[in-house]
Amino acid sequence: MPTLDRQESVFVLDLGAGENRFHPDWIASVDEALDQVEKADGHRALVTVATGKFYSNGLDLDWLLAHADRHQEYVVSVHALFARLLSLPVPTVAALQGHTFAAGGMFSLAHDVRVMRADRGFWCLPEADINIPFSPAMSALIQSRLTPQVAHEAMTTARRYGGHDALGAAIVDRAVDEDAVRATAVELAAAQAARAGATLGTIKARMYAPVLALLRDTADPLG
Repeated sequence: MPTLDRQESVFVLDLGAGENRFHPDWIASVDEALDQVEKADGHRALVTVATGKFYSNGLDLDWLLAHADRHQEYVVSVHALFARLLSLPVPTVAALQGHTFAAGGMFSLAHDVRVMRADRGFWCLPEADINIPFSPAMSALIQSRLTPQVAHEAMTTARRYGGHDALGAAIVDRAVDEDAVRATAVELAAAQAARAGATLGTIKARMYAPVLALLRDTADPLG
């Protein structure tokens, strides 16, 4: 399960050492960590990291198959997590040390900045290959954070972007050696920590208002 630590002004949220799929308990744990970060005083920023082969492999499809009657409730909770992170009033950096797929990719896009391992691992939106259409809110999130050309390619071709390709497409902001991913993310976060607070939250809320409205739509999250 996710764990939260603090390194001076930077909170480091470790998502886990497995596939870090969005099980309801995992979502609740991340949300609790975001509560702590948001309520803390003073300069602060957030870095999300993981351990092992995956940063996040996205939705917990096994759980969904076993709880088909809770599909809409589950999607609402995933959307709410994206909205929370996208509008969080602290600087956020995702440290992508491993595969970042599907909803894991969308989770990374909800951060302000992304740092990716250059030599191994892929960032990918595989929905076109696995026959799961993006919800309207997910589509809006992706299109708000990527250029039209890159969003189109990523969403319709399920392309797997390595670190250098992801950097060239501006999906990520840095592509670095494996042992530098976390340190680079912490460094970037610390440089922005003084900007945490209500003003930053308002800027994000206004910048992404249409996306946030869709992500927070609990009446018809699937369109």
